[in-house]
Amino acid sequence: MNNPLLQAWDTPHRLPPFDLIAAGHFAPAIEQLMAEHRLAVAAIADRAEAADFANTVEALEATALPLKRVTLVLHNLCSSHSNPELRAAERELAPRLAAHHGAVYLDEKLFARLDAVMSRAATLELSEEQRRLLQRLHLDFTMAGARLRGEARREFADCVAELARLSAEFGQNVLADEAEYALPLRGEAELAGLPPSLRDAMAETARQRGLDGHAVTLARSSVTAFLAHSSRADLRETVWRAWTSRGTDPRRDNRPIVSRILRLRQRQARLLGHADYAEFALGDRMAGTPAAAHRLLEQVWEPAKALMAREKEQLQALARELGAGDDIAPWDWRYLAEKLRQRDYALDDAEIKPYFSLENMRAAMFDAAGRLFGLSFVERGDLPRYHPDVRGWEVLRDGAVIGVFLSDNFARPGKKGGAWMSVYRAQGRHGGVSLPIVVNNTNFARGEPALLGFDDVRTLFHEFGHALHGLLSDVEYQRLSGTQVLRDFVELPSQLMENWAWAPELLEKHARHADSGEPLPPALLARILAAQNFQQGYATVRYAISALLDLELHQQADGVADPAAFEAALCRHYGLPPEAGLAHSLPHFNHLFNGGYAAGYYVYLWAEMLEAEAFARFEAAGDVFDPALADSLLRHIFSVGNARSPQQAFMAFCGREPSAEAMLAKRGLVG
Repeated sequence: MNNPLLQAWDTPHRLPPFDLIAAGHFAPAIEQLMAEHRLAVAAIADRAEAADFANTVEALEATALPLKRVTLVLHNLCSSHSNPELRAAERELAPRLAAHHGAVYLDEKLFARLDAVMSRAATLELSEEQRRLLQRLHLDFTMAGARLRGEARREFADCVAELARLSAEFGQNVLADEAEYALPLRGEAELAGLPPSLRDAMAETARQRGLDGHAVTLARSSVTAFLAHSSRADLRETVWRAWTSRGTDPRRDNRPIVSRILRLRQRQARLLGHADYAEFALGDRMAGTPAAAHRLLEQVWEPAKALMAREKEQLQALARELGAGDDIAPWDWRYLAEKLRQRDYALDDAEIKPYFSLENMRAAMFDAAGRLFGLSFVERGDLPRYHPDVRGWEVLRDGAVIGVFLSDNFARPGKKGGAWMSVYRAQGRHGGVSLPIVVNNTNFARGEPALLGFDDVRTLFHEFGHALHGLLSDVEYQRLSGTQVLRDFVELPSQLMENWAWAPELLEKHARHADSGEPLPPALLARILAAQNFQQGYATVRYAISALLDLELHQQADGVADPAAFEAALCRHYGLPPEAGLAHSLPHFNHLFNGGYAAGYYVYLWAEMLEAEAFARFEAAGDVFDPALADSLLRHIFSVGNARSPQQAFMAFCGREPSAEAMLAKRGLVG
């Protein structure tokens, strides 16, 4: 078979030739590449000459790249443009790939050579980045069980393969639930309260689903907008229950999968000598220990609950004015909060959204990247695309192309929910220049034009921060490039970038009415900025309980037999207000079971602590585009990837250890 995955890609910037790739190409290509990788690894392990950095460390780095080139295409398509054939390929290949990589990590002769180089590291003439690559590869091996022997090695390898299979199944189950659901809205009574832009988006959704009228789907942007605007409490409840019950369909119930994943993770941790999985995972994070992550979460939990209680009183008073009772259900909160926002801040989505079209906000984020880092973006309509929604740009700095940026912004069947950044190729120089190919995925509602709410704009800039982290990477080795950093550091560039979404200079230029082209009125901008911390108690409570749930779940050394009971008991223990509801119930908590954030959901708050301190430097300078600070940010944070420890990188930019004070003040949780 003429397999395009095994050929050189004669396309602009060597993007994957998506139009030639079929699901049936992946299994034979990956099997061949795994076989070639095994031979290359064996050749390294069997070398007669003494192990050194070039013949062992650099060689290992290079041998991994051909297989990675193809697996990145598979993983990206399964997230962004899936179909039954691709999902079947993913289910088939996930455990085989895990077993393959596990066999590499558990190769005794190979690890002996790597260990020999590591033992002589202090005497070797290595650059800072080479030393870091050696340390990280050695840690990869030890965390993957390289020091285990006998039955323990076999058991660990079995755990890895089974976890890969279960993770793929978990994610596919959530995707199937989201793809199947659509609530038709027929007639004016069922559209009550929905602004025109939302009605237009839901009409387009219905058309795509082959339905008449309008429809709500389980895309996050669809759910949150409907809950905020629909005056039909019964329909809000219907949508809320569908959203919160993802992953529990009896045909594909994720609850037993959660229990099995947790047992396997705890077994892995014990095999490696750790008390529990959280201790194991946080050993390679900035936090260092579960206790340190707990301390940070505890600093926000009680203040956030107290703030949410005050917010509840305001909503109850409003509900009484509207003729409702004091009882606020989880599906009522966003609706009442939107009414309160309109009243207290004179902010109405119908008035605001036309100033925040996707096209204009994308121009704003490109402008921010230009002002900060000297980047320009040139759209290329001839770049290969896996779906018509995708648009692509060459990214230039000092006149030279440094990467390719792809943007896939709209919700559709076959695309998982949420927002994320990924790569089709990472930056690197060893063995030849590798230009990064970075993709941002969001699930915005369609429209002509597509209009964004506050959260959408924040999400757009957040994911673009990740994209810049990948595009601006300037390292030798792909293993250390871009976002391949510690989990509680990876969110620093993304959360930092959110600040520039509200830079007055950008809004004055780009926030223009979609119909008239008029600029955002200064009075409206002032009201928007004044409402930045609106409902911060509610938002913080919902985030923090999810992070606490994750952390404590992975501290249960014997696993959790009944995830629902554990979840309910933890919410009672922490006194979660019932009106808040869980943002992420375990059966659909993709971050933990299909996204690499196990025992790591706290990282967003940790990174926010770093971000608040970092952005405070720009605020203190009186210019959020201060050239000297922007240059320092590029050199110490955005370009270094994992070539330097995150502690060193943060200290180099901020000049001190991070503390939570700036973050707490920014969230309105002090004073």
